[in-house]
Amino acid sequence: MEREINKFHALQLFTDTFAAETVHLTNNKIGIYIRLLCFAWTKNAKPFTTESAYRICQCKTDDCHIDVYEVLEEFFKVERECNDRNKKTWFHKRLVQEHEYLTAKYKKKSDAGKKGMKIRYDSVNNKTVTPIPIPKPIPNNNIYHSTFEFLWKSLVRKRGSKYKSYQLWQKLETDMPSVEETAKIYNFQIKSIEDDKFVPHFSTWLSQRRWEIEDKPQIPDLIERLKKLGYLHKGSEGQFEKFTKDGKNYRIDKYDEQHQITLDQ
Repeated sequence: MEREINKFHALQLFTDTFAAETVHLTNNKIGIYIRLLCFAWTKNAKPFTTESAYRICQCKTDDCHIDVYEVLEEFFKVERECNDRNKKTWFHKRLVQEHEYLTAKYKKKSDAGKKGMKIRYDSVNNKTVTPIPIPKPIPNNNIYHSTFEFLWKSLVRKRGSKYKSYQLWQKLETDMPSVEETAKIYNFQIKSIEDDKFVPHFSTWLSQRRWEIEDKPQIPDLIERLKKLGYLHKGSEGQFEKFTKDGKNYRIDKYDEQHQITLDQ
């Protein structure tokens, strides 16, 4: 059984009409009238007895009973006559109309919502078949070029998609230094990052061409010190600084943290 929508917590008050109709009342009777209106609205505008009115207005004196009854006679209508005036039942015509209007309004909205839901439900169950998603195949490891495999294995900390990195590497390979130098540049730039979540994905590093960023070790002081020791600086070649001394060739790897000088064979 469907539940009827007829409980409304807010009552619209037409202030102009209310002020005009109650201008002759005392403040006490205005308070009584407002109490009775609120009480009737909480009861879905259904009739209530005179005794209920006394109780809701907290009457304890005969004067209060008189004021309540006068308000009832002026603003409410008798639903059922009774010789005992305490047993009379009253209703407010305007409240009944307002309640019926709101009940019909919200029932119409509820019915429209149910109808729309039924249409959507029927269309999904009877006409539309939800397609089964086709999973994307996971790339096979043997698709990677051996040069990229060497580069990937040379990375100290591997972050991000290997497949996406491989796709970018294929596009940028001709602009990049050798795989050995690329790996050393990447490893050098991230070696001071302690938290892995701040290490850039290798694909991001490639797309931003970070191998071109001047975040490389600078060793001009070392070159000057070696010159004072009799080494002749021949210049840079890739990742190495070249030197000669006593007829022998030497080199220093710029990405070697120890900056050890070794024979250049």
